[in-house]
Amino acid sequence: MASEKPTRAGAVYARIRDEIFAGDLHPGRRLRLVELAQRFSVSQSVIREALTRLSEQGLVLAAPQQGFSVVTVSLDDLNELTEARIAIETMVLRRATAQGDIKWEAAVVAAHHHLASTPALLPDGAMNGEWFTVHEQFHQVLLEGCGNARLLTAALGLRDAATLYRRWSRPVGHDFDRDVAGEHRRLVDAVLARDADEAAALLAHHIDRTSQALRAVIASDEAASA
Repeated sequence: MASEKPTRAGAVYARIRDEIFAGDLHPGRRLRLVELAQRFSVSQSVIREALTRLSEQGLVLAAPQQGFSVVTVSLDDLNELTEARIAIETMVLRRATAQGDIKWEAAVVAAHHHLASTPALLPDGAMNGEWFTVHEQFHQVLLEGCGNARLLTAALGLRDAATLYRRWSRPVGHDFDRDVAGEHRRLVDAVLARDADEAAALLAHHIDRTSQALRAVIASDEAASA
């Protein structure tokens, strides 16, 4: 029985995390131990362990006397993170476009092929979790040609900080009318053509478009809270 609780807590953690990423559990949603325990047919201690783990990852808030809730996002944080990402990621991509060798070019082509071959949506219309993993690999490969490990770490750290925003752009931001595949294709074309200005401009637009999808929703939520 000792190993059963961690196994159950891990399964519940994965389910709730996926539902947060999918927008099924909306920002600010209260996560009540009794309701979740009944839903997943586990004890409240298992739910608490799963929610504590999610809070350590910044996906759930734990407030004294109030319990757990899905994290909320602020417009200021979104704008500051977007500004920082555009500044750092485009700088790193410029270096990669100028300095990346033929092995890097081949890695970019392979990563893009993998991404283009991975469906973003499942047959039921839900987002494909595997697509997000391949998408992150693609963007990391683009930046890896920069030749500076510290700059790469800084850029990837900012990307990690924006994970929830990216996951919420479609289900929460309702950004359905977007040609993401076309954005990636044009980005690769600019990189392979060694056009650093065009590549940087396309990446800046790519990053900001994701934020645009959430700005109206966050502003509306903040106004309602006020």
